[in-house]
Amino acid sequence: MKIVTLAGLMLLAIALPAEAAITVQAWGGVDAKGVDLFTLTNARGMEARITNYGAVITSIRVPGRDGKPANVVQGFDRLEDYTSPDYHGRYGAIIGRFANRIKDNTYQINRVTYRVTRDAYILKQANNKPYDERVWTAQTKDGDEPQLILSLLDRSGTMGFPGTVRVQVTYTLTRNNVLRIGYRAISDKPTIISLTNHAYFNMAGDASGPVLDQLLTVNADAITAVDEKNVPTGEIRPVAGTAFDFRKATPIGAHINDPDPAIQRAKGFDQNYAINGAPGTLRLAARLEDPKSGRVLEEWTTQVGLQVYSANYSPPTVAAAKGYAVHSSVALEAQGFPNAPNVPTFPSTFLAQGEAYSETTEYRFLVKP
Repeated sequence: MKIVTLAGLMLLAIALPAEAAITVQAWGGVDAKGVDLFTLTNARGMEARITNYGAVITSIRVPGRDGKPANVVQGFDRLEDYTSPDYHGRYGAIIGRFANRIKDNTYQINRVTYRVTRDAYILKQANNKPYDERVWTAQTKDGDEPQLILSLLDRSGTMGFPGTVRVQVTYTLTRNNVLRIGYRAISDKPTIISLTNHAYFNMAGDASGPVLDQLLTVNADAITAVDEKNVPTGEIRPVAGTAFDFRKATPIGAHINDPDPAIQRAKGFDQNYAINGAPGTLRLAARLEDPKSGRVLEEWTTQVGLQVYSANYSPPTVAAAKGYAVHSSVALEAQGFPNAPNVPTFPSTFLAQGEAYSETTEYRFLVKP
């Protein structure tokens, strides 16, 4: 077994030999389109499984202090679980065209008012669904750092958004146990866009129980304050002296029942943080550690915001059947600020015609000795 030390942490390779590769297996179909499951592995033995349905990460297996790998994201073994009637979790999926909330589902571009409509989405029309319910076109690239390149054509008018947008999401598994997500998009008309991944993490193992004792650090001095519907108002509020202060490693459960109205309404954390540092530069957003196993996730991103969601509600039936429960995971969603189209002082989520949208998020997996 090879151990590499890095800044007080160690990168641990499992004992069995491994080769970097990407493989594919047929996984079923949706809307008369084939769905596949891709497995990316690196030479250290890390494994990520991703499907072209919803661009979903179904599992990420990384070793702990004892060298034994465990799946650290919640997900499912069958396509049917993601398409079941009661499924509403968006586990591991790419969210778009606009992640998170927009006040009253309306916004303006060049004095034209647009409304995000969910009517057709509710009817499950194949050409009018959010990104997490569509089949993406897939390409693979083998090598020491295998890649899965997923593409989507999001036509103008879909769910009320203007502009036909060509979207590309590239998953890269590096030799250093990093799963990198590259987001690229271009529109033929002015529009808005904010993409994220909705992975639910539990560093002790996906079905190991509550994450309340796991240590969370968020590199943010402020949050976007919210109204009674949890929509940002435009106020940037310092976290110092509040239950939202995770600037130092803190158990997720330490303040999860705080009397703060936003926490009480959400039944836990469901809050956007303004990440420190210059937007567009790759920088630390969050760190999640399971002290028992030693598994550590560092999330680095070029995005401006990070939505921290502590899985506050009862999961769908398919998730409960796997042992998932309230507070059994945490989502750390790097994204644009929610409601940014309606708040001129927020970093813009506007995308001009022909302009390239480009963001990167990395999940870096380490082991603490």
